[in-house]
Amino acid sequence: MSLDWIYYAISWILLAWHSAWDAIGVSDAEVAGTNWAWILAIVFLVVTVRVILFPVFVKQIKSQRAMQALQPQVKALQEKHKGDRETLQKEMMELYRKEKANPLMGCLPMFLQIPVFLGLFHVLRRLDPANQGKTLYGWTVAQFDSASAATLFTAPIAGKFGSTADELARLGANGTTVKIMAGVLVLVMMGTTYLTSRQMILKTGWAEDPQQRMIQRLMLYGIPASLLISGAIFPIGVIIYWVTNNLFTLGQQQWVLRKFPPPPNLTAAKAGSATRNPAQPAKATGLLGRKKPAPQVPVKPAAPKVAGPKPGAKPVNPKKNRPAKRQG
Repeated sequence: MSLDWIYYAISWILLAWHSAWDAIGVSDAEVAGTNWAWILAIVFLVVTVRVILFPVFVKQIKSQRAMQALQPQVKALQEKHKGDRETLQKEMMELYRKEKANPLMGCLPMFLQIPVFLGLFHVLRRLDPANQGKTLYGWTVAQFDSASAATLFTAPIAGKFGSTADELARLGANGTTVKIMAGVLVLVMMGTTYLTSRQMILKTGWAEDPQQRMIQRLMLYGIPASLLISGAIFPIGVIIYWVTNNLFTLGQQQWVLRKFPPPPNLTAAKAGSATRNPAQPAKATGLLGRKKPAPQVPVKPAAPKVAGPKPGAKPVNPKKNRPAKRQG
């Protein structure tokens, strides 16, 4: 299957935003070693894609809420079919079908963004001054030459951590500068990817369903770790896209999670757990997972102890020390 339609679509959006920024006065000239018109074109490519996918993102949150509402029934099935994994999976699939909940919906927005990522990766990888097909996918020669010379703090957006000496020479780039810029961006990409997954898990909690929990662990740890290796082949422009997309996701998730809070039964279950075990309050954590100090509970002063009589002492009758009652 040809992916040319994706390459044409990505090129059209990228060139449209570049033309828009150029029209309002953001020129292609370098400022602080950066061609801001092309950088902003990549940033607003993210904005365009995320606005288009926003309805899908809302469906993702609603599906996750439906999955959370089914957790009591899922737990009951796990207890009922303990040791019979095949029957458990069949019963759970039937439950999801009956309640119209999709366990894979949580990954749908990410899957839909994969073609966009691959399209941008292909388009930016072609930005080589020696490339003979400069007018492919709707580009003009002038646009191609401008993009191939575009830089972020003197590092070309078509360069990557693993660029060869010949590639760097054709781009007129310094190898050390490209490696430093690409390395920093890869670390930022890994960190923001981890934070987007952790933000969602902190707000919704770990799933009871083993399949859902496995997906959550993959999103939280597996994908960020894989970027340490795969990031070496990403052009700097693609990493800019990824980091911008992560930052957009952090803000979007915060808004959507406030708009669609967890289901009441999940909140009540958490509250009930805290009530049954008040000696161990729930941990309060921030976005980075740091513990927040627990509020100090005032301690009532203990009643003063009354010393008992010494051994061998005569018992004291308190009635003898009371004043006699007056006769009326």
